[in-house]
Amino acid sequence: MDEVVGWLAKLTGTIARLDESILLAQPRYQDPRSLSRYRASVYSQNGEDGAIAEIFARIGTATKFFVEIGTGNGTQNNTRFLLEYGWSGIWWEESKDCCVAIRAGFAKEISDGRLKLVERLVTVENAFEVLRTICAPEFDLLSIDIDMNTSHVWEALHEFKPRVAVIEYNPNFPPSVSCAVPYDPEARWNGKNMFGASLKALEELGSDLGYRLVGCELSGINAYFVRDDLATDKLFLPPFTAEHHYEPPRLHFLTLTRGHPSAKRT
Repeated sequence: MDEVVGWLAKLTGTIARLDESILLAQPRYQDPRSLSRYRASVYSQNGEDGAIAEIFARIGTATKFFVEIGTGNGTQNNTRFLLEYGWSGIWWEESKDCCVAIRAGFAKEISDGRLKLVERLVTVENAFEVLRTICAPEFDLLSIDIDMNTSHVWEALHEFKPRVAVIEYNPNFPPSVSCAVPYDPEARWNGKNMFGASLKALEELGSDLGYRLVGCELSGINAYFVRDDLATDKLFLPPFTAEHHYEPPRLHFLTLTRGHPSAKRT
């Protein structure tokens, strides 16, 4: 049985790599402004490390400070690479087990003051109050991956103006449909297709908050937003709409690897 499982995993990975190559050969991805061309993972799940690095290569950094809400245990998220690359920031995670792992694995960064850990459930009611006591309104990167109340928490942080926001979206909704789950601070994802917010809903909210949708990663999980004053047509691919940048759910892409497995620590 183990041999069959291993064979199927290799086959799925091969299909995913072939699918990725075919996709990136399409004209929409050939424009150098397309972020999909820079997909690469060090510690991110779906190539976000490469896209984030490319975004900041284009717009520059101001603080090298991040806020990631929903970090897991720190082994795989959107900001661990930045932390090990010299950035500082905040990890917000509610899971006790994950926080124990973070304190053990990143004790030096916490001791040095480069990493602050917030261990509690994030809600609309506490998001702004917690962050305003430990970080400035303008920083470089905000990442939100909390499954259910994504758009509501992002909206609650409207007084913060990071240069870039990486926001999880629900790819099950067509790109022209604006939909978000009703706010419920106690809601937990049950694994079904009703969660978070559609890409169109996030595009509209981002516009209200002063951001442009500049791309999505190929797996159909995270969307990239850049602040209006930085997201020019010269740097990023217009139109900045869900209809243009939407990527459908490609869960087989989760099997893609880039060379060696991730190290526990660098």
